[in-house]
Amino acid sequence: MASRRVLSGLRAVRQPPPPLLLLLLLLGPWAAAGHAGKYSREKNEPAPPSKREPAAEFRMEKLNQLWEKAQRLNLPPLKLSDLHTDLKIQERDEFKWKKLKAEGLDEDGEEEAKLVRSLSVILAKYGLDGRKDSRVVSSNFVDHGPDDESLEDPRLEKLWHKALPLQAKTSGKFSSEELDKLWRELQHHKEKVQEYHALLETLGGAEESHENAIGPVDLRGVQAEALASRHAELKDRLRSIGQGFDRLRRVSHQGYGAETEFTEPRVLDLWDMAKSANFTEKELESFREELKHFEVKIEKHNHYQKQLEISHQKLKHVESFGDQEHVTRNRERYATLEERTKELGYKVKKHMQDLSSRISRARHNEL
Repeated sequence: MASRRVLSGLRAVRQPPPPLLLLLLLLGPWAAAGHAGKYSREKNEPAPPSKREPAAEFRMEKLNQLWEKAQRLNLPPLKLSDLHTDLKIQERDEFKWKKLKAEGLDEDGEEEAKLVRSLSVILAKYGLDGRKDSRVVSSNFVDHGPDDESLEDPRLEKLWHKALPLQAKTSGKFSSEELDKLWRELQHHKEKVQEYHALLETLGGAEESHENAIGPVDLRGVQAEALASRHAELKDRLRSIGQGFDRLRRVSHQGYGAETEFTEPRVLDLWDMAKSANFTEKELESFREELKHFEVKIEKHNHYQKQLEISHQKLKHVESFGDQEHVTRNRERYATLEERTKELGYKVKKHMQDLSSRISRARHNEL
């Protein structure tokens, strides 16, 4: 009887444990740790912050490379702000073109060619094309004058120096504000000429490629139409440059008359083009009112540009002589002004494009 009880006990010991019990035995230490996880040091101590790469300024790598190159060239803050605006517009247009291409709506490649031309203008305008003679090394703050920034055109320099003696109170031709206005107009004219030459060079390369192209006759015909369109664009720009120079020459000799409706160079250009476009009288009046709002937007941007320049000069002074608290405070103010100036610059540029497109459509309807 006793022996039977011993054998029965041995059989019970030799039986394998239930699966659940075996799992708990195998995972015992880890299960216990998991159960007490909320009381562990790892759960109650904050994790070290992850190192994140600084966000890129643009979504397109090639534009980021241009932006970094401009910063290495130590362009003045206002030029950097303007460049940022131009690159943002370029990026927006490139993404639009990618969508058009995916939908098969740019068969002749004209939209792509426009992007190439606009990028070439940006490279030339800010000295990013590797040419030493086109590099911009000075500020565009309007109070500097030709002693700090050259107009790079003997004809424009002559007009400027012609106007300087007329600033005297005895002549009454130019007030200090009007002289600043003339300087901005001369600078704007210089930029228009630079853009024209950049487009002309780009068109020359396109024509050479077209002449050497081997392909279907119908495709070459489409390319020829695109080249004709670019020639028309250059012709319009050249006419605008000629009209603008004639006006500057008249102003430098006679001063600003009371009949001047607008003051900003870009608005003056748009108004001159609008008057020669195929607008009805009602449409022209509506366009005039919109230009007034556009000019207010430009003036606001100009105000922030001046504040940014002042903040930059103050920051450099504080970094040389101030304590860390003053340096930090001025850096924060400069960063805020820089961001606001970029935002306004983008809005001005986009509005400028919209107004120019309306004029182009009106001229196209006339043709």
